[in-house]
Amino acid sequence: MRLILASQSPRRKELLGLFGIPFTVRVADIDETMDPAAEPAAEVARVSRCKALAVSRQQEDVVIAADTIVVCQGRVLGKPRSEQEAMEMLALLSGRDHQVMTGVTVLHRDEARTFTEVTDLHFRELTQGQMLRYVKSGEPMDKAGAYGIQGGAALFCTRLVGDYYNVMGLPVCRLGEVLRQMVPEMMGD
Repeated sequence: MRLILASQSPRRKELLGLFGIPFTVRVADIDETMDPAAEPAAEVARVSRCKALAVSRQQEDVVIAADTIVVCQGRVLGKPRSEQEAMEMLALLSGRDHQVMTGVTVLHRDEARTFTEVTDLHFRELTQGQMLRYVKSGEPMDKAGAYGIQGGAALFCTRLVGDYYNVMGLPVCRLGEVLRQMVPEMMGD
């Protein structure tokens, strides 16, 4: 039995490492386009499930796949494709509440469990200069919503309700519970 992470995200690798279980990385090559008419929490869960099912594995292997989005005022924010788009995303988040949603799928044998973890956040008002400096740092460019809570964006967040690690891309507490239920032998239970 092997543990497989279907993600190349350095943050997800780091967070899965908290479990102390050796794992391999296999990136799922799928179309991650979301249906803008669908409910965001359901769509991010669907994408995580597609990732898990796309990874080659043996029957006994355990696959973990995740996808993260930011939702603000009904708009889904993925990873910015340009510095201009990153600035637009940060301007939208400035002074507002938003949600980070991570869809997670755990696949083992013929069972797949999928869930979406939601964390609520509030950003203080940001100046144009603060946003520009942050974008020029390069940090926002590979992150949903154009920010990393574990980096420079820690200076923007005035309130966070929910799983902090979910905002980084992997809700480790809930994932641990699902793993304990599905593969207790892997978790040492």
